[in-house]
Amino acid sequence: MTQDRSTPPAPSFDNPHKRRHGPVRLWHALLYSLEGLRAGWAEKAFRLEAQLSLVLLPLAFWLGRGWVEVALLVGSVVAVLVVELLNTAVESAIDRLGPQWHALSKRAKDLGSAAVLLALLFCVGVWVAALVARLG
Repeated sequence: MTQDRSTPPAPSFDNPHKRRHGPVRLWHALLYSLEGLRAGWAEKAFRLEAQLSLVLLPLAFWLGRGWVEVALLVGSVVAVLVVELLNTAVESAIDRLGPQWHALSKRAKDLGSAAVLLALLFCVGVWVAALVARLG
């Protein structure tokens, strides 16, 4: 028996969120995102970076000489927060598998950590360049 390829298979509704549509779905997605931020806040690294962003983000509007510079300064800070959350998500998924050591688990965690490092270096580079341009 062949399947008709013109119609997609019926969706599986194992997840109640998949049954929601429109504004209700958006509302629940917002609530899940806020839960994610709350979970991120429990991580020391994210908490430190978020607190630092409370200082840097307003400073970006003083330091930047135009909207492009402000966007780069703000974007570099936000990028650090985003990458930190993604790194935490990878670490959480790996930790769910179990506490035993595995080379691929280590690799995944190391790659996530490297991504955070690159985001931080980018952020520092943008801010140093902006400071030199403004004050130098």
